[in-house]
Amino acid sequence: MDTEELKAQVSGEIDARRHQLSELSLKIHSNPELGFQEVKAATWLTQYLEESGFSIERGICELPTAFKGSYGQGKPAIAILAEYDALPNLGHACGHNLIATCAVGAGVASKLAIDRFGGSILVIGTPAEELYGGKAIMADRGAFDNVDMTMMVHPGVCDVATTQALACLSLEVEFFGKAAHAAARPEAGINALEAMLDSFVAINSLRQHIKDKARIHGIITEGGEAANIVPAHSAGNFLVRAEDDSYLDELKQKVLNCFIGAATASGARLEYRWGNIRYAPLRNNLALVQVFIQNMQSLGRKVELSDPSKAFGSTDMGNVSQLVPSIHPFVAIAPEEVLVHSPRFAEAAASEAGIQGLVDAAKALAMTVVDLVTNPEIIIKVKQEFEQSK
Repeated sequence: MDTEELKAQVSGEIDARRHQLSELSLKIHSNPELGFQEVKAATWLTQYLEESGFSIERGICELPTAFKGSYGQGKPAIAILAEYDALPNLGHACGHNLIATCAVGAGVASKLAIDRFGGSILVIGTPAEELYGGKAIMADRGAFDNVDMTMMVHPGVCDVATTQALACLSLEVEFFGKAAHAAARPEAGINALEAMLDSFVAINSLRQHIKDKARIHGIITEGGEAANIVPAHSAGNFLVRAEDDSYLDELKQKVLNCFIGAATASGARLEYRWGNIRYAPLRNNLALVQVFIQNMQSLGRKVELSDPSKAFGSTDMGNVSQLVPSIHPFVAIAPEEVLVHSPRFAEAAASEAGIQGLVDAAKALAMTVVDLVTNPEIIIKVKQEFEQSK
């Protein structure tokens, strides 16, 4: 059997399972669960893998909703990553129900290649991508230590093979002032809300003098109790992003200075906490990307590299890509005017176009596994590029 015949077989396996995969995806979509609470999704995904011949380890890395499904032994060990957490109030407006189901579909279809040529296929369930950086935690705890390469496909509004993801760190800020009657004794108070507003003004001024891809954004989560009381407490959450870790470190201090200055001007006391999880920038392995592109194009999708002048945002897949060769392409499930993290995209994630994106992505991933296990030279190129890019 040649490579193309095997690719046709894995593609046919996914077609045969299309109804099952669609039902699983829609079930996860209808039961959205936030990060580290994805009990139903993790249960359904592992059950499907187990029934399909995978060995399952649940609760890996001391995370109850993380898992690893394994089939085969030895090298290469190829991991396909699943995300399945939802967004607060928006459900699966990032399409993680499709990512998860695509991963299990590709993993099960890849068994055909593993049976014939050896190696192992892993489906690794990675919780809490949206809010808590589950993959970053798992990377620190050794989840990817014995993996040769990782792949996943994210739904989007265009077919793109590479992702320009930013380094990112969260910041929680509080100001403590002094309450007073806002009309009778305003001079006796210290306005914690004004300190927060002054911080926003300073950050807006800073934005003129930062690099193009850097981003600073935040919200006020507490700003006072009543209009006639000088606010004694304010709080906010912020994200700071940069193209690389070194500039993120530089930008951190500049952002913090905005809050320090506001505290000095207002007399309010500042407390702050940088997040424990740092999202790393994503390293696209172009040797692996090119193989994936060829397979997606064989399915009739026109796939391109991303525009390097544009930034995507941040993903904990960046942390994985620092440890092992990785790809994080996108498959279109909605028109370009539809915004990710919107109600319209949540609808697209349950649409027929969403299911077709799931099927095409799963096929391309499984066919890429075929290329890897049948052609050791590709693996050599992938690993050489990864070592050189360090």
